[in-house]
Amino acid sequence: MVVHKRIRSFNTKDTYPEQQLDNDLCQTVVARGTMVFVRGQIGQNLDTSESVAIGDAAGQAEQAMSNIKMLLDEAGSKLEHIAKITIYIIDPRYREAVYRVVGRWLKGVFPVSTGIVVSALARPEWVVEIDAIAVIPDEVKR
Repeated sequence: MVVHKRIRSFNTKDTYPEQQLDNDLCQTVVARGTMVFVRGQIGQNLDTSESVAIGDAAGQAEQAMSNIKMLLDEAGSKLEHIAKITIYIIDPRYREAVYRVVGRWLKGVFPVSTGIVVSALARPEWVVEIDAIAVIPDEVKR
């Protein structure tokens, strides 16, 4: 019995060919039909795996939020159904630029938010990563 719907499954050996990895993951999980967990999104085109906006924290945040919107749409949810976001940046000086972008995408949503400064992300060209937890409201599931 399948309990969770998994969207855009992939294996890390394809995503990170330069690393010796073999993990089965996905971009989004819809748990029990109502909770939506979106994998951390970065400055990468989901369809081509091309890194974008290299050296531009705001540009990478823009791509990450665009990815989150697309993944939520594919899951049957929307940006306005986000309950929590976590924002990871590699330099505290990027905070204002990144949060301006996120704030524009989530205007009027009021999710809880956690911001974390980390030493690095999975690839050296990535400077920001954003993950999200959302819901699918009952009226949407019907």
